[in-house]
Amino acid sequence: MMAESRVKFIFVTGGVCSSLGKGISVASLGMLLEGHGYRISIIKMDPYLNIDPGTMSPFQHGEVYVTEDGAETDLDLGYYERFTSSKLSRKNSVSTGQIYNTVIQRERRGDYLGRTVQVIPHITNEIKKRIFDVAADDNLDFVLVEIGGTVGDIESIPFLESIRQIRHELGRRRVMNVHLTLVPTIAVAGEQKTKPTQHSVKELMQLGIIPDVLLARVQKPMESEMKAKIALFCNVSERNVISAEDIAGSIYEIPYMFQRNGFDVITLEHFNLNPGQINPGKWDTFIERLRNPLARVRIAVVGKYITLNDAYRSVYDALVHGAVANNAELDIVKIDSEDIESCDDNSVLSVFDGVNGILVPGGFGNRGIEGKIAAVSHARKNNIPFFGICLGMQCAVIEFARNVCGLAGANSTEFDPSTPYPVISLLEEQEVVAEKGGTMRLGAYHCEFTRGSRIASIYGRESVMERHRHRFEFTTKYRQVFENNGMLIGGVYPRNNLVETVEIPGHEWFVATQYHPEFKSKPVSPHPLFRDFIRAALERCGQGCNPCE
Repeated sequence: MMAESRVKFIFVTGGVCSSLGKGISVASLGMLLEGHGYRISIIKMDPYLNIDPGTMSPFQHGEVYVTEDGAETDLDLGYYERFTSSKLSRKNSVSTGQIYNTVIQRERRGDYLGRTVQVIPHITNEIKKRIFDVAADDNLDFVLVEIGGTVGDIESIPFLESIRQIRHELGRRRVMNVHLTLVPTIAVAGEQKTKPTQHSVKELMQLGIIPDVLLARVQKPMESEMKAKIALFCNVSERNVISAEDIAGSIYEIPYMFQRNGFDVITLEHFNLNPGQINPGKWDTFIERLRNPLARVRIAVVGKYITLNDAYRSVYDALVHGAVANNAELDIVKIDSEDIESCDDNSVLSVFDGVNGILVPGGFGNRGIEGKIAAVSHARKNNIPFFGICLGMQCAVIEFARNVCGLAGANSTEFDPSTPYPVISLLEEQEVVAEKGGTMRLGAYHCEFTRGSRIASIYGRESVMERHRHRFEFTTKYRQVFENNGMLIGGVYPRNNLVETVEIPGHEWFVATQYHPEFKSKPVSPHPLFRDFIRAALERCGQGCNPCE
């Protein structure tokens, strides 16, 4: 059936080293193809043995991105959804652990009828099935597949063999292979060196894959002589050696760089498709505002994984979207919550000096919690716009319980199982859960807003669906105590009356959500909460939309 389909496949591999930007490159190509009027979907195939990144430390893997259907995935899926209009699901995130788990379960059931189970064909067939399952959905034109890791990693070999087989089965007119490599510049000599790329392509060709396009990650555009050298030694057309240049500005300018270098046209011509004109839609407006801000806003992000940029990747990007929507340049002040745990009020005041808004994002575990609570307290007492997300909301609840409701020692049972006032706790069904992976409240849940609440006015709706990733909840029996002391429950999950949002009426802007709104924010469609949070922060700094000093 797949042989008769019109879906075309683009496989993107990486070489030389990690962190070259495969995810951004794939997302950028997807955005360009959509600009040409094609329907696309994107798959991330990760070679690790974990079922998903849900149990990994952010220091190991960056943030865990959550899809609408509750899959815990690699952060690259966040780039895919932000750059394109693709609606991704658990089908779009594949790991070695998932593949082997499925095959072994089949073997245990006897599905293979006594045959020896092997990497080829059983593992590779399951990988191919996952790719073709996505291609069978939604009347697609292209499926882009990013193979995680780098060529030469032993874990990636089954995935590379699978895409080799797909190319063999479907032919060149249905499949294109793109390889991203590094062309380093030796600082002392100021020369670009092609040997790492040559060796990477050689390694790929030994596995039976000849790249159609080479994306060469470079500090500055390559000269034609350098392109000709790479083309000669790597068996690729010189035109198809594309500079993937370092961008001085935002990652959102990368699609424009690829378009200038002909990536979209080369891709479409490979499939005998007429490129025609591209329609970037609202991206041009977004980029124009990004390049020409009229104001500046400083937002403090207080977290426990602050030293790793990718730990809060979606939060940072959503803040950018909100700032651009307000014609503002964003200055993020990253504050490690552990650093302010022992600070007195004066020291905390100096930490947040010049900050126009404070955001406390999600996380797990006790480390740094008292610092987050101190940040919430500072924002509440000094009328600074405050935005709490997931654990950030739980910290806001704990702070309010202790300092406003008079519940001394109030805490979450995650941090203090013997707290006298467990204002955050596990649901009964969570108390018996032993496994950690995939057992939280995950994915999109319905939230109904309280009439007249600030959050209802921000959304301009009576209810929404937002994505979750958490296990602990606001303890419902304390709701009346909080409301009596001035905290408004702005939204609930109506099925079992779980608290989804809290706010403080009369405060400049104090809103916290149990869900993760950052996962649904896009450059051309900023999330309303981030947009309004930045608006409030700008009003506090007195700039509004006036030019920066």
